[in-house]
Amino acid sequence: MDHKSNPTAVVIIIGNEILSGRTRDANLSFLGKRCDELGILLQEARVIQDDEQTIIDAVNASRTKYDYVFTTGGIGPTHDDITTASIARAFGVGLVRHPDAVAAMEKYYPPGMLNEARLKMADVPRGASLINNPISGAPGVHLGNVFVFPGVPMIMQAMFDGIIDRLVGGPPVLTLSVRTNLTEGVIAPGLSKIQYQFSNVSIGSYPYFRAGKLGVNLVIRSVNIKAARKAADRIREMILGLDGQLLNPDD
Repeated sequence: MDHKSNPTAVVIIIGNEILSGRTRDANLSFLGKRCDELGILLQEARVIQDDEQTIIDAVNASRTKYDYVFTTGGIGPTHDDITTASIARAFGVGLVRHPDAVAAMEKYYPPGMLNEARLKMADVPRGASLINNPISGAPGVHLGNVFVFPGVPMIMQAMFDGIIDRLVGGPPVLTLSVRTNLTEGVIAPGLSKIQYQFSNVSIGSYPYFRAGKLGVNLVIRSVNIKAARKAADRIREMILGLDGQLLNPDD
């Protein structure tokens, strides 16, 4: 994909509950779509446990490799919410109780309900800026190129939309989809030729089995809109030339 002007990003999903399968992550698909719209290339996603050294290692490796690091999970009031403290250690700084974070939480919690456990969510790495939480008060954290969000999808997504002005993107990524009843073995030779012709386009092939029928969903992605549409047209022509059918997404 031709993306020389597009910054890159990684998502680090933190939580034993995700790894155990007890909780299904819903943030990755949201972030993938939003990054495409913003022209930020989401190139990696990692799911890691609630472990201090694991978080430190993942964040330090990622923040030098990618332009943006988005973490989700582990910033609540309980003992296993260690993300913020771990990120402070990754940057080699201490935690401080941010007065603006305390003020934001005081507006959310009724008098007498803002106990010490909840105030833990107002402790942020020294030098970090806050990410406003319009839903539940407790803010996220922005330090360097690392953005720290909670794992609850509704809250995380609202908070992400509040940091758009802090992100510098590039040309948006256009995604097109072509579905056919042909199988991968049939389309593979022609598809390889099309991919070779359009080096600035990413073409993904995803087979499916639905209602007793085999087929393939082809996903075309590029920041070059003309190239993506032309590649999609070539794919459609190839499918019809192989006596295949072009199907609607719901077929």
